[in-house]
Amino acid sequence: MKEANLKPKPEVGIQFGAGGATAAGELEAEGTRDPGWAIDQMKRLLEAGAEMIMVESEGITENVKTWRSDVAARFVTEIGLDRLMFEAADPEVFSWYIKNYGPAVNLFVDHSQIVQLECLRSGIWGTKSTWGRILTYEK
Repeated sequence: MKEANLKPKPEVGIQFGAGGATAAGELEAEGTRDPGWAIDQMKRLLEAGAEMIMVESEGITENVKTWRSDVAARFVTEIGLDRLMFEAADPEVFSWYIKNYGPAVNLFVDHSQIVQLECLRSGIWGTKSTWGRILTYEK
């Protein structure tokens, strides 16, 4: 891949049966993998030459009754924030990531949400829980 000047960004997740057309109840019935398995996969992919890992949101913040913020935190601790890109399926999710990991956190959002995300990152848009709390200091 490197010879072709390509940069692979593999996706790793914890949800069994993940797929956009699968109902939340069906995914819950399928269950999730141990986050340790996902961390091992991420490390192997980085060793194989991937520069960044995409984190699948299903099982963590998408199609779940309760967010698994513990899984995201463990990924950050074990892999490093600079090597991860989190799928953030809606503004509530990307706001949470920015509040917890800062405005430079790598996020994958729908193209229709880019302006909202970038306004949040720069501190010119927000909700009650983010307004005035997202600050950036650039040289």
